[in-house]
Amino acid sequence: MSEPPGAAVSLAEAPPADSPAKPPTAQRVLPLHRPGRWISTAVVLVLVAQIIHGLATNPFYQWDRFRYWFLRPTILDGLVITLEVAALSAVLGLMGGVLLALARLSGSPVPRAVSWVYTWLFRSVPLIVVLIFLYNFSALYKTLSLGVPFGPAFVSFDESRLATDMTVAVIGLSLNEAAYAAEVVRGGILSVDQGQHEAAAALGLPKIYQFTRIVFPQALRSITPNYVNQLIGLIKGTSLVFYVSLLDLFGSVQTMGSTYPGDIVPLLLVATVWYLILTSAVSIVQFYVERHFARGATRTLPPTPLQKVRTGLGGLRARLRKEAAV
Repeated sequence: MSEPPGAAVSLAEAPPADSPAKPPTAQRVLPLHRPGRWISTAVVLVLVAQIIHGLATNPFYQWDRFRYWFLRPTILDGLVITLEVAALSAVLGLMGGVLLALARLSGSPVPRAVSWVYTWLFRSVPLIVVLIFLYNFSALYKTLSLGVPFGPAFVSFDESRLATDMTVAVIGLSLNEAAYAAEVVRGGILSVDQGQHEAAAALGLPKIYQFTRIVFPQALRSITPNYVNQLIGLIKGTSLVFYVSLLDLFGSVQTMGSTYPGDIVPLLLVATVWYLILTSAVSIVQFYVERHFARGATRTLPPTPLQKVRTGLGGLRARLRKEAAV
């Protein structure tokens, strides 16, 4: 039976089955165009440039007076007081928060109830009310004593001599901070897998070692970002100690603003910039603390800002070399 002429020609032109396949034609890969990204970037840059231009050229901000006040001894003295109050309150508040969290997780109903009432009370009362109440505490209790309830007192002392402005500020902020830190610590402890608690108990370790060596280090991964957020709020909350006659950073700015009413705006800018510096420093410390506790929990640690810059520069150089070769 004869084949059609067309079929014979097609079979003759078909390549053998065992012949190697021809490589595909080399094509240049074109980048994906994203006009929306470029438009949004341009809009953001224009807005940022306008804000910077407005800040730099508006005479209302009086940047020359800002430079004059920024490093004045009065401002720096207030800054030192802010750092002292914030540091002492952060340490005492965290210690109190740990104790309250452990009491809240205790199996005994009395510590649980006391911890719950304390947390409920100090989270409900504004901080300014706590500070003013403590500042006028001597009007309610002239003397404080230690002894038998409803019985004789062994030791008595004058409350007004102990309650200095610094003491009132630190105690008030610490009491308030402990209530919030207790919930942060309790949430971090509850975030640890229950199997870790059971494994720690199975090792036969004392309770204190179970907590300090196994449970608490793992809970710190969850506690750190939340407590640093509280710490930033504490730094800003120190501005309220001005109302108990303690001249911190904000108090110094307020006092100088009353003396020099024409410099109120640059003085407020001075306080703003110093608070930005303090909170930025805390955020940097937070990054490295989180990176430290991330070891063992992630395969690769998050890159540091310097590593990100190096990676970005390396990628930019590689891209430039590639474009130059093309």
